[in-house]
Amino acid sequence: MEETHKNFKWLVLLTVIVGTFLGRLDQTIVNLALPKIITDFRITVTSASWIATAYILANAVFVPIWGKLGDTIGRKKVYIWGFTIFIFGSALAGFSWDLSSMIVFRIIQAIASSADYPTAMAILAVTFSHGKERAQALGLWSVSFAAASVFGPLIGGPMIDIFGWRSIFLLNIPIGIIGTIMAFIFVRESVSERKTMHFDWWGAITLGIALSALVLVLDQGSIWGWYSSVSAICYVVTILFTAIFIFIESKSEDPIVDLKFFKNSVFVNTIVNNFVVFMALMGAVFLIPIFVETYLGYDATKTGYIFIPMAFFMVISSAIGGNLTGKIQPKYIIFASTFIAAVGVYMFSYLDPRSGILDVIIPLSIMAFGLGFGMSQRTNVITVVVPVEEMGIASSVLALGRNIAGAFGIAIFGTILTDATKTNVLNTAYHSIIKITDPAVYQQAVELIILKAQIDAYKPVFITASIVLLVGAFLALFIDVSKERMQHGHKAEDFVEV
Repeated sequence: MEETHKNFKWLVLLTVIVGTFLGRLDQTIVNLALPKIITDFRITVTSASWIATAYILANAVFVPIWGKLGDTIGRKKVYIWGFTIFIFGSALAGFSWDLSSMIVFRIIQAIASSADYPTAMAILAVTFSHGKERAQALGLWSVSFAAASVFGPLIGGPMIDIFGWRSIFLLNIPIGIIGTIMAFIFVRESVSERKTMHFDWWGAITLGIALSALVLVLDQGSIWGWYSSVSAICYVVTILFTAIFIFIESKSEDPIVDLKFFKNSVFVNTIVNNFVVFMALMGAVFLIPIFVETYLGYDATKTGYIFIPMAFFMVISSAIGGNLTGKIQPKYIIFASTFIAAVGVYMFSYLDPRSGILDVIIPLSIMAFGLGFGMSQRTNVITVVVPVEEMGIASSVLALGRNIAGAFGIAIFGTILTDATKTNVLNTAYHSIIKITDPAVYQQAVELIILKAQIDAYKPVFITASIVLLVGAFLALFIDVSKERMQHGHKAEDFVEV
């Protein structure tokens, strides 16, 4: 049996890559389809934003729940449930008839998709018990996130144009069925040694409310106003229910999130570094396609081509990161990884309308190279320092941190961009003299001032993001785990198989 498992374990990796790739691909493609959906449903852009918001909310809330269930009743069961529900939700979304039905069906998809990350990471930790091998597997798995963001525009754009937006949901059905069959065949079942007698529903509910309020205000705060009454209510709800959640978890015999994790300095420092890195990267990178399409004049398909080298360099660097396991302490690898990513992000600050395609590809490639060989190290550190019976919930905390960090990054750097644009308009107008009184020419001059202000506003965003990444690099030096422990990892017999 053990020999059979050794032969199949790389097929297990391929299986979870299919699931992760499909979930992230769906998110990417749906964003491309929004203009068509807006037209068909005759809704506003603001209304359409709730399609994405509902997905983000449901995904964030259910990640820790699935992680706990995976540890309790079996990671394979939960993984397959997630896949099955995702297929069902995709079919429903493909036949949506209005905004309300689309939001409900996207929530179903999000609930299912949130099962992927914590269970997939735990499955890989069980399958690959050797530290170096595990790091390589986690690195290759992590690449599927970047690959989905690259191939989303390449696959989604032509499909939407040729077959319509409904086809992007129906595409998930055959791929999902293949992934489910692979999971049935190749993935071994594993559960925690510590059996849960009663599921922590109160912890799950209070955490869900706190996360919903937080993600909601991060997603909609720029529209509502960060100091509006609605935003203020979200802040209060987030703080209040987070406090209630902590109180419940501290008293629970079997909490949905074990607060003892946060007494582990390695775990905490890894989560903090991970949060800072993803906040900066997500906050800055989501602006790249906007800049390229708006100011360089590229269409969506050509913009997608620009991101292909990013995926290539991430694959290469993830393999390098895996090979460094056991040779160098992870804190130095993560430091170097984050520092290189900071250099790549800083190079974006030189973008302007005269920039060529290499001016975008080179910074993207440098950033991706840095991100790649550190990502596997972060996930591997978590698998090494957390008890094996709580691998699912630990990985869900890591996933949750990434999701919230991305929401923070987009909210913060989007606000920086908006504020910088307003400031630049005022400064440029103040130092500009328009001597021509022709109304048409005057209007052109005003438009040029606004255009210059918008372009110049990207520079402080990228500089700020690079500074945040540098802070994240130095925070990595506090991740104190030996290279020997990273090399050997958990022993295979530490896991319970059924």
